[in-house]
Amino acid sequence: MERRPSSKGFFRHPLTLLIMPLIVLQGKHMIHFASLGIRLKSALVLIFSISLLFAVPARAEEARLTDIVITNTRDDLLLYLTVTGCFTEEMEKAIENGIVTTFTFFIKLYETRTLWWDKNIADLKVSHEIQYDNLKKIYVVKLSEKQKPIFVKDFDEVKKLMSEIVGLKVTELGNLRKGTRYQIHMMAELDEIKLPFYLHYVLFFLSLWDFETDWYTIDFRY
Repeated sequence: MERRPSSKGFFRHPLTLLIMPLIVLQGKHMIHFASLGIRLKSALVLIFSISLLFAVPARAEEARLTDIVITNTRDDLLLYLTVTGCFTEEMEKAIENGIVTTFTFFIKLYETRTLWWDKNIADLKVSHEIQYDNLKKIYVVKLSEKQKPIFVKDFDEVKKLMSEIVGLKVTELGNLRKGTRYQIHMMAELDEIKLPFYLHYVLFFLSLWDFETDWYTIDFRY
C-alpha cells in the first residue's frame, strides 16, 4: 500500500524541503549568489544525491503471503507461512546503512459459529527486526518468537529469517473442540521506518519501501 505525499504546489517534492533551508540561510545574501556558485553547486549536487537515495521505488510485485501451512503437534496448533515480494534494492541499501527495519505479522484464530458472532481464540502479533552492525559487519535479527537475537553474515539468510514464520504456536489444542470449524486470518506489513533525526525533515511525509499484504483466511475443521 503506497502512501503518497499530501502537500501541494511548491512543497510536493521532498527535494523542496532540502532547498528551503538553503534559501533561508542565504536569504540575506541573495545578491551574492554569483560569488557563491561553487558552494551552491556542491550543495545542489548533495541535495540531488540524497533525493535519489531516498526516492520511493516502484515495486515490481505486490507483497503477499505464500506457503501457508496449518498443522499440529500432540499439544499445539502450529502455523507456517512466507511473505514474498517484500524486499527492494532500496530497502537492502537502507538496512546496510544501519536503518532498523521491522516486519510485523498479525494472526487471528476464530471459532466460526452460524447463529452467533465468531469466537476469538487467539490474537497474535509477531515482529521480525533487522539491524546491520557496521562495525562488526554482521546483521542482527530479532524474532519476537525467539528469546535471543540471531547474528548472521549472509543477507540471503537474513531475508529468509525476516520473511518466514516457522512453526508458530497459535494456541493449545486444548482450546479447540473436536468437530468444530475454525478460521485463521493473517497478514504482514512493514513497520514505519525509523529514520535518523537529521533526516526527518527531508522525509517528513514519505513512507519508504512500504508494504502491507492483504488479509488471508484459511478454514479448517479440528
